[in-house]
Amino acid sequence: MIFSKRITSMQQSPIRKLVPIAENAKKQGKKVYHLNIGQPDIETPTEFFEAVKSFDEKVLKYSFSQGMPELIEALIKYYKRYDMNFEHEEIVITNGGSEALLFSLIAVADHGDEVLIPEPFYTNYNGFSSAVGVNVKPITTKATEGFHLPKKEKIEELISPKTKAILLSNPGNPTGVVYTPEEIQMLASLAKEYNLFIIADEVYREFVYDNLTYTSFGNIKEIEDRVIIVDSISKRYSACGARIGSIASKNKDLIKQILKLCQGRLCVPTLEQIGAARLYSVSEDYFENVLAEYQKRRDIVYNALKEMPNVICEKPTGAFYVVAKLPVVDAEDFVIWLLKDFDIDNETVMLAPAEGFYATPGLGKDEVRIAYILNEKDLKKAMNILKIALEKYPNKK
Repeated sequence: MIFSKRITSMQQSPIRKLVPIAENAKKQGKKVYHLNIGQPDIETPTEFFEAVKSFDEKVLKYSFSQGMPELIEALIKYYKRYDMNFEHEEIVITNGGSEALLFSLIAVADHGDEVLIPEPFYTNYNGFSSAVGVNVKPITTKATEGFHLPKKEKIEELISPKTKAILLSNPGNPTGVVYTPEEIQMLASLAKEYNLFIIADEVYREFVYDNLTYTSFGNIKEIEDRVIIVDSISKRYSACGARIGSIASKNKDLIKQILKLCQGRLCVPTLEQIGAARLYSVSEDYFENVLAEYQKRRDIVYNALKEMPNVICEKPTGAFYVVAKLPVVDAEDFVIWLLKDFDIDNETVMLAPAEGFYATPGLGKDEVRIAYILNEKDLKKAMNILKIALEKYPNKK
Protein backbone atom coordinates (compact mmCIF):
# COMPACT_ATOMS: atom_id res chain seq x y z
CA MET A 1 0.00 0.00 0.00
CA ILE A 2 1.15 3.55 -0.77
CA PHE A 3 0.79 6.31 1.78
CA SER A 4 0.31 9.97 0.97
CA LYS A 5 3.31 12.22 0.47
CA ARG A 6 1.60 14.52 2.93
CA ILE A 7 2.05 12.01 5.76
CA THR A 8 5.38 10.45 4.75
CA SER A 9 7.03 13.87 4.48
CA MET A 10 5.92 14.78 8.00
CA GLN A 11 8.70 14.36 10.56
CA GLN A 12 8.39 12.29 13.69
CA SER A 13 8.40 14.28 16.89
CA PRO A 14 12.04 14.53 17.98
CA ILE A 15 10.71 14.97 21.51
CA ARG A 16 8.56 11.84 21.57
CA LYS A 17 10.26 9.40 19.17
CA LEU A 18 12.78 8.28 21.80
CA VAL A 19 10.08 7.56 24.38
CA PRO A 20 10.12 3.76 23.68
CA ILE A 21 13.84 3.70 24.56
CA ALA A 22 13.12 5.55 27.81
CA GLU A 23 10.27 3.17 28.64
CA ASN A 24 12.55 0.20 28.03
CA ALA A 25 15.13 1.72 30.39
CA LYS A 26 12.44 1.99 33.06
CA LYS A 27 11.47 -1.67 32.55
CA GLN A 28 15.07 -2.53 33.29
CA GLY A 29 14.76 -0.75 36.61
CA LYS A 30 16.31 2.63 35.80
CA LYS A 31 14.86 5.87 37.07
CA VAL A 32 14.67 8.41 34.23
CA TYR A 33 14.61 12.14 34.96
CA HIS A 34 12.51 13.55 32.14
CA LEU A 35 13.89 16.88 30.97
CA ASN A 36 12.85 16.14 27.40
CA ILE A 37 9.25 17.34 27.44
CA GLY A 38 7.39 20.40 28.70
CA GLN A 39 5.27 18.54 31.24
CA PRO A 40 5.45 20.59 34.44
CA ASP A 41 5.22 18.97 37.86
CA ILE A 42 3.48 22.10 39.20
CA GLU A 43 0.10 21.10 40.63
CA THR A 44 -2.92 21.98 38.50
CA PRO A 45 -5.12 24.45 40.42
CA THR A 46 -7.88 22.65 42.32
CA GLU A 47 -10.44 24.96 40.69
CA PHE A 48 -10.25 22.85 37.52
CA PHE A 49 -11.15 19.59 39.26
CA GLU A 50 -13.80 21.20 41.45
CA ALA A 51 -15.55 22.60 38.37
CA VAL A 52 -15.58 19.23 36.65
CA LYS A 53 -16.80 17.43 39.79
CA SER A 54 -19.68 19.88 40.17
CA PHE A 55 -21.00 19.08 36.66
CA ASP A 56 -24.53 17.82 37.27
CA GLU A 57 -26.21 17.38 33.89
CA LYS A 58 -27.99 14.17 32.92
CA VAL A 59 -26.58 14.22 29.35
CA LEU A 60 -23.05 15.12 28.26
CA LYS A 61 -23.98 17.15 25.17
CA TYR A 62 -22.05 18.62 22.30
CA SER A 63 -20.68 22.05 23.05
CA PHE A 64 -20.77 24.93 20.54
CA SER A 65 -18.23 24.64 17.74
CA GLN A 66 -16.87 28.07 18.62
CA GLY A 67 -16.52 27.04 22.26
CA MET A 68 -18.55 27.40 25.45
CA PRO A 69 -19.69 31.02 25.97
CA GLU A 70 -18.55 30.87 29.63
CA LEU A 71 -15.01 29.96 28.58
CA ILE A 72 -14.89 32.62 25.87
CA GLU A 73 -16.06 35.23 28.37
CA ALA A 74 -13.39 34.07 30.82
CA LEU A 75 -10.76 34.57 28.10
CA ILE A 76 -12.09 38.03 27.26
CA LYS A 77 -11.65 39.02 30.93
CA TYR A 78 -8.19 37.44 31.02
CA TYR A 79 -6.97 39.39 27.98
CA LYS A 80 -8.26 42.66 29.47
CA ARG A 81 -5.60 42.25 32.17
CA TYR A 82 -3.04 42.59 29.36
CA ASP A 83 -4.78 45.56 27.77
CA MET A 84 -6.19 43.46 24.94
CA ASN A 85 -9.87 43.91 24.20
CA PHE A 86 -11.52 41.06 22.33
CA GLU A 87 -15.18 40.49 21.57
CA HIS A 88 -17.03 37.18 21.66
CA GLU A 89 -16.87 36.88 17.85
CA GLU A 90 -13.07 37.26 17.91
CA ILE A 91 -12.24 34.08 19.86
CA VAL A 92 -12.61 30.37 19.15
CA ILE A 93 -11.79 27.52 21.54
CA THR A 94 -9.59 24.73 20.17
CA ASN A 95 -8.33 21.28 21.13
CA GLY A 96 -5.12 22.60 22.65
CA GLY A 97 -2.72 25.12 21.19
CA SER A 98 -1.78 22.48 18.60
CA GLU A 99 -5.17 22.61 16.87
CA ALA A 100 -5.03 26.40 17.07
CA LEU A 101 -1.71 26.36 15.20
CA LEU A 102 -2.96 23.90 12.60
CA PHE A 103 -6.20 25.79 11.95
CA SER A 104 -4.33 29.10 11.69
CA LEU A 105 -1.94 27.72 9.07
CA ILE A 106 -4.82 26.23 7.05
CA ALA A 107 -6.67 29.55 7.17
CA VAL A 108 -3.86 31.80 5.92
CA ALA A 109 -1.73 29.68 3.56
CA ASP A 110 -2.37 27.50 0.53
CA HIS A 111 -0.42 24.47 -0.65
CA GLY A 112 3.03 25.67 -1.74
CA ASP A 113 2.89 28.92 0.25
CA GLU A 114 5.54 29.81 2.82
CA VAL A 115 5.73 30.85 6.46
CA LEU A 116 8.76 32.45 8.09
CA ILE A 117 9.70 30.97 11.47
CA PRO A 118 12.67 31.82 13.69
CA GLU A 119 14.70 28.64 14.24
CA PRO A 120 15.15 26.70 16.43
CA PHE A 121 11.37 26.42 16.80
CA TYR A 122 8.70 24.22 18.38
CA THR A 123 8.89 21.07 16.28
CA ASN A 124 5.16 20.89 15.54
CA TYR A 125 5.45 24.12 13.55
CA ASN A 126 7.31 22.08 10.95
CA GLY A 127 5.07 19.03 11.29
CA PHE A 128 1.82 20.94 10.90
CA SER A 129 3.17 23.05 8.05
CA SER A 130 4.32 20.06 6.02
CA ALA A 131 1.05 18.21 6.70
CA VAL A 132 -0.92 20.99 4.97
CA GLY A 133 1.63 21.60 2.21
CA VAL A 134 3.06 24.84 3.59
CA ASN A 135 6.82 25.37 3.35
CA VAL A 136 8.82 26.61 6.33
CA LYS A 137 11.42 29.27 5.60
CA PRO A 138 13.65 29.50 8.67
CA ILE A 139 14.94 32.73 10.19
CA THR A 140 18.12 31.37 11.74
CA THR A 141 18.96 32.62 15.24
CA LYS A 142 22.08 31.81 17.26
CA ALA A 143 22.77 30.74 20.83
CA THR A 144 25.66 33.19 21.03
CA GLU A 145 23.16 36.02 20.40
CA GLY A 146 20.63 34.71 22.91
CA PHE A 147 18.48 33.51 19.97
CA HIS A 148 17.35 37.05 19.26
CA LEU A 149 16.26 38.00 15.75
CA PRO A 150 18.62 39.16 13.00
CA LYS A 151 18.27 42.63 11.53
CA LYS A 152 15.19 43.55 9.52
CA GLU A 153 17.12 43.46 6.23
CA LYS A 154 18.10 39.82 6.78
CA ILE A 155 14.48 38.82 7.33
CA GLU A 156 13.33 40.86 4.33
CA GLU A 157 15.63 38.78 2.12
CA LEU A 158 13.56 35.70 2.99
CA ILE A 159 10.21 37.20 2.00
CA SER A 160 8.85 36.13 -1.39
CA PRO A 161 5.47 36.41 -3.17
CA LYS A 162 4.61 33.04 -1.60
CA THR A 163 5.20 34.25 1.97
CA LYS A 164 1.91 34.46 3.83
CA ALA A 165 2.81 34.68 7.52
CA ILE A 166 5.42 34.95 10.22
CA LEU A 167 4.97 32.32 12.93
CA LEU A 168 6.81 32.52 16.26
CA SER A 169 6.51 31.74 19.93
CA ASN A 170 7.14 34.50 22.46
CA PRO A 171 8.52 33.61 24.98
CA GLY A 172 10.29 31.09 22.83
CA ASN A 173 10.11 27.33 22.79
CA PRO A 174 12.75 25.77 22.71
CA THR A 175 15.08 28.72 23.30
CA GLY A 176 13.54 30.59 26.24
CA VAL A 177 14.09 33.89 24.42
CA VAL A 178 11.83 36.85 25.20
CA TYR A 179 11.75 39.17 22.20
CA THR A 180 12.33 42.85 22.90
CA PRO A 181 9.69 45.51 22.17
CA GLU A 182 11.92 46.63 19.28
CA GLU A 183 11.96 43.13 17.78
CA ILE A 184 8.18 42.85 18.05
CA GLN A 185 7.76 46.26 16.41
CA MET A 186 10.18 45.27 13.64
CA LEU A 187 8.15 42.17 12.80
CA ALA A 188 4.96 44.22 12.94
CA SER A 189 6.38 46.65 10.39
CA LEU A 190 7.33 43.75 8.08
CA ALA A 191 3.82 42.29 8.39
CA LYS A 192 2.32 45.64 7.42
CA GLU A 193 4.76 46.33 4.57
CA TYR A 194 4.45 42.91 2.97
CA ASN A 195 0.81 42.14 3.84
CA LEU A 196 1.63 39.17 6.09
CA PHE A 197 -0.21 37.57 8.98
CA ILE A 198 1.57 37.13 12.30
CA ILE A 199 0.72 33.88 14.08
CA ALA A 200 1.80 34.66 17.64
CA ASP A 201 2.14 31.63 19.88
CA GLU A 202 1.97 33.24 23.33
CA VAL A 203 1.27 30.23 25.55
CA TYR A 204 4.20 31.08 27.86
CA ARG A 205 3.12 34.71 28.35
CA GLU A 206 3.28 34.50 32.16
CA PHE A 207 6.79 33.02 32.29
CA VAL A 208 9.13 36.00 31.84
CA TYR A 209 12.10 36.36 34.19
CA ASP A 210 14.55 38.98 35.45
CA ASN A 211 11.88 41.73 35.37
CA LEU A 212 12.02 41.90 31.58
CA THR A 213 9.36 43.75 29.61
CA TYR A 214 7.01 41.46 27.68
CA THR A 215 5.27 42.77 24.58
CA SER A 216 2.33 40.93 23.01
CA PHE A 217 1.49 41.31 19.35
CA GLY A 218 -2.05 41.86 20.60
CA ASN A 219 -0.95 45.27 21.90
CA ILE A 220 0.09 46.66 18.50
CA LYS A 221 -2.97 48.51 17.23
CA GLU A 222 -1.77 49.20 13.68
CA ILE A 223 -1.56 45.47 12.78
CA GLU A 224 -4.47 44.11 14.81
CA ASP A 225 -6.25 42.90 11.65
CA ARG A 226 -3.35 40.56 10.82
CA VAL A 227 -2.45 39.19 14.28
CA ILE A 228 -3.56 35.68 15.26
CA ILE A 229 -2.90 34.87 18.91
CA VAL A 230 -2.53 31.19 19.72
CA ASP A 231 -3.05 30.36 23.38
CA SER A 232 -3.47 27.41 25.74
CA ILE A 233 -4.05 26.49 29.38
CA SER A 234 -1.53 23.63 29.17
CA LYS A 235 1.55 25.38 30.56
CA ARG A 236 -0.12 28.46 32.08
CA TYR A 237 -2.09 26.35 34.54
CA SER A 238 -0.12 23.09 34.32
CA ALA A 239 -3.11 21.44 32.65
CA CYS A 240 -1.52 19.79 29.61
CA GLY A 241 -3.92 16.85 29.60
CA ALA A 242 -7.03 19.01 29.37
CA ARG A 243 -6.19 19.98 25.75
CA ILE A 244 -7.83 23.39 25.79
CA GLY A 245 -6.44 26.11 23.53
CA SER A 246 -7.77 29.13 21.69
CA ILE A 247 -7.37 31.51 18.78
CA ALA A 248 -7.96 35.23 19.27
CA SER A 249 -7.93 37.81 16.47
CA LYS A 250 -9.48 41.21 15.85
CA ASN A 251 -9.98 40.05 12.27
CA LYS A 252 -13.57 38.82 12.50
CA ASP A 253 -13.55 37.58 8.90
CA LEU A 254 -10.58 35.33 9.70
CA ILE A 255 -12.37 33.93 12.76
CA LYS A 256 -15.42 33.19 10.58
CA GLN A 257 -13.22 31.18 8.22
CA ILE A 258 -11.55 29.28 11.07
CA LEU A 259 -15.00 28.54 12.50
CA LYS A 260 -15.63 26.33 9.43
CA LEU A 261 -12.80 24.06 10.63
CA CYS A 262 -14.19 24.14 14.16
CA GLN A 263 -17.58 23.05 12.83
CA GLY A 264 -15.92 20.22 10.91
CA ARG A 265 -14.52 18.74 14.12
CA LEU A 266 -17.83 19.50 15.90
CA CYS A 267 -16.63 20.75 19.29
CA VAL A 268 -14.02 20.75 22.03
CA PRO A 269 -14.74 18.40 25.00
CA THR A 270 -17.37 19.87 27.30
CA LEU A 271 -15.99 18.87 30.71
CA GLU A 272 -12.52 20.21 29.95
CA GLN A 273 -14.03 23.54 28.87
CA ILE A 274 -15.95 23.74 32.15
CA GLY A 275 -12.75 23.17 34.09
CA ALA A 276 -10.78 25.63 31.94
CA ALA A 277 -13.33 28.40 32.43
CA ARG A 278 -12.86 28.12 36.19
CA LEU A 279 -9.06 28.21 35.84
CA TYR A 280 -9.22 31.77 34.56
CA SER A 281 -10.54 32.82 37.97
CA VAL A 282 -7.35 31.64 39.71
CA SER A 283 -5.75 34.44 41.76
CA GLU A 284 -2.70 36.42 40.65
CA ASP A 285 -0.80 34.87 43.57
CA TYR A 286 -0.78 31.60 41.65
CA PHE A 287 1.23 33.14 38.80
CA GLU A 288 3.60 34.95 41.14
CA ASN A 289 4.44 31.73 42.96
CA VAL A 290 4.82 29.68 39.78
CA LEU A 291 7.02 32.34 38.17
CA ALA A 292 9.32 32.41 41.22
CA GLU A 293 9.54 28.62 41.18
CA TYR A 294 10.45 28.46 37.48
CA GLN A 295 13.02 31.23 37.81
CA LYS A 296 14.67 29.26 40.62
CA ARG A 297 14.70 26.15 38.44
CA ARG A 298 16.07 28.15 35.50
CA ASP A 299 18.97 29.31 37.65
CA ILE A 300 19.75 25.76 38.83
CA VAL A 301 19.95 24.43 35.27
CA TYR A 302 21.74 27.41 33.75
CA ASN A 303 24.35 27.63 36.49
CA ALA A 304 25.02 23.89 36.26
CA LEU A 305 25.43 24.05 32.47
CA LYS A 306 27.83 26.99 32.68
CA GLU A 307 30.11 24.93 34.95
CA MET A 308 30.28 21.99 32.51
CA PRO A 309 33.40 22.09 30.30
CA ASN A 310 32.77 22.98 26.63
CA VAL A 311 29.00 23.37 27.05
CA ILE A 312 27.67 26.54 25.40
CA CYS A 313 24.38 28.20 26.29
CA GLU A 314 22.92 31.63 27.00
CA LYS A 315 20.65 32.32 29.96
CA PRO A 316 16.99 31.88 28.91
CA THR A 317 14.68 34.68 29.98
CA GLY A 318 11.27 33.09 29.42
CA ALA A 319 9.24 29.87 29.11
CA PHE A 320 10.93 26.91 30.84
CA TYR A 321 13.47 25.66 28.33
CA VAL A 322 17.12 26.14 27.50
CA VAL A 323 19.02 25.04 24.39
CA ALA A 324 22.59 23.95 25.08
CA LYS A 325 25.39 23.05 22.68
CA LEU A 326 27.19 19.95 23.99
CA PRO A 327 30.71 18.69 23.26
CA VAL A 328 29.31 15.65 21.43
CA VAL A 329 29.26 14.67 17.76
CA ASP A 330 25.58 13.76 17.69
CA ALA A 331 23.16 14.78 20.44
CA GLU A 332 20.57 12.14 19.54
CA ASP A 333 23.18 9.39 19.85
CA PHE A 334 24.17 10.88 23.21
CA VAL A 335 20.57 10.86 24.47
CA ILE A 336 20.14 7.23 23.37
CA TRP A 337 23.41 6.33 25.13
CA LEU A 338 22.17 8.04 28.30
CA LEU A 339 19.08 5.84 28.27
CA LYS A 340 20.59 2.57 27.13
CA ASP A 341 24.14 2.48 28.44
CA PHE A 342 24.60 4.98 31.26
CA ASP A 343 23.34 5.41 34.79
CA ILE A 344 24.48 6.54 38.22
CA ASP A 345 23.03 4.33 40.94
CA ASN A 346 20.48 3.16 38.39
CA GLU A 347 19.38 6.71 37.53
CA THR A 348 19.73 8.58 34.24
CA VAL A 349 18.37 11.62 32.42
CA MET A 350 16.44 12.15 29.18
CA LEU A 351 16.91 15.26 27.02
CA ALA A 352 15.41 16.34 23.68
CA PRO A 353 17.86 16.34 20.73
CA ALA A 354 17.62 19.76 19.11
CA GLU A 355 18.26 18.93 15.45
CA GLY A 356 14.52 18.47 14.91
CA PHE A 357 13.90 22.02 16.12
CA TYR A 358 15.64 23.38 13.02
CA ALA A 359 14.60 23.50 9.36
CA THR A 360 18.12 24.21 8.09
CA PRO A 361 19.93 20.87 7.49
CA GLY A 362 22.89 20.27 9.77
CA LEU A 363 21.99 22.78 12.46
CA GLY A 364 21.36 21.65 16.02
CA LYS A 365 23.07 18.28 15.63
CA ASP A 366 25.16 18.81 18.78
CA GLU A 367 22.44 20.65 20.73
CA VAL A 368 19.76 19.57 23.19
CA ARG A 369 16.70 21.21 24.66
CA ILE A 370 16.35 20.92 28.42
CA ALA A 371 12.97 21.52 30.04
CA TYR A 372 13.41 22.65 33.64
CA ILE A 373 10.09 21.30 34.81
CA LEU A 374 11.17 19.15 37.78
CA ASN A 375 11.45 20.10 41.43
CA GLU A 376 14.67 21.56 42.81
CA LYS A 377 16.00 18.32 44.28
CA ASP A 378 15.41 16.29 41.12
CA LEU A 379 16.80 19.02 38.88
CA LYS A 380 20.06 19.16 40.84
CA LYS A 381 20.38 15.39 40.69
CA ALA A 382 19.60 15.32 36.95
CA MET A 383 22.17 18.02 36.18
CA ASN A 384 24.83 16.16 38.14
CA ILE A 385 24.05 13.00 36.16
CA LEU A 386 24.41 15.02 32.93
CA LYS A 387 27.76 16.47 34.06
CA ILE A 388 29.24 13.04 34.82
CA ALA A 389 27.74 11.55 31.66
CA LEU A 390 29.47 14.17 29.49
CA GLU A 391 32.77 13.35 31.19
CA LYS A 392 32.37 9.63 30.49
CA TYR A 393 30.74 9.76 27.03
CA PRO A 394 33.04 8.06 24.50
CA ASN A 395 31.97 9.96 21.37
CA LYS A 396 32.94 13.50 22.36
CA LYS A 397 34.16 16.19 20.00
